[in-house]
Amino acid sequence: MMIIDLNCDMGESFGAYQIGKDDELLKHITSANIACGFHAGDPSIMRKTVKLALEHNVGIGAHPGFQDIVGFGRRTIDLTAQEVYNIVVYQIGALNAFVESEGGKMQHIKAHGALYNIASRNIQIAEAIAEAVYKVNPEWILFGLAGSELIKAGERIGLQTAQEVFADRTYQKNGALTPRTEHNALITDPDLACQQVIEILQEGKVTCIQGDKVLIKADTICVHGDGENAVQFVTAIRSKLQAANVVVRRIGER
Repeated sequence: MMIIDLNCDMGESFGAYQIGKDDELLKHITSANIACGFHAGDPSIMRKTVKLALEHNVGIGAHPGFQDIVGFGRRTIDLTAQEVYNIVVYQIGALNAFVESEGGKMQHIKAHGALYNIASRNIQIAEAIAEAVYKVNPEWILFGLAGSELIKAGERIGLQTAQEVFADRTYQKNGALTPRTEHNALITDPDLACQQVIEILQEGKVTCIQGDKVLIKADTICVHGDGENAVQFVTAIRSKLQAANVVVRRIGER
């Protein structure tokens, strides 16, 4: 029996600005990565999203990123490894306080945007994030790009890790995601997204934009919650997974 977790980035509204359809997405996913106020979100949105996730029995994870609301956390900020450690501890601690105050238990940590991408290839930044998670709570699961330095750093320090693949992003020959600055970085057709997910799960490979098949391991699948067709993507993927006899289950759940 094949089992997979389906996660989504959310809680990215703030103030008067509405981003994503979290209420609808939470009906279909098994894990939620909730923004912690640096790249998106605010205290009111954090609490609201935590409460919604608990109501839907969805696994809750913190989604720390660079302090860059204007750039949505997708611009690189040149921080030292110690500074990265500090901002990760700060953000995951804040979200965990909301989770515990609502009677829940946090499940995982997933870095956001540019921080996630840097940690996938930079050993020092990867180790800073892994250490931050381990020192706050070594029982939390560390999400990272499949095969990345972040996954390796998490394993070295003793964390449970989850190798993440993407339904709505294209891949390079080296297993990295295609940069968002390139025109073919995003997959906007739900059928193509489903095709990529099924290929990954059934073959353990993904077809990169250069046309080669790249080996890849998947514990959890991500759909970006801020995408215009995020709800359509998630429902289509769940339907395809069910048809392929794949069980969609929260990470770590037996």
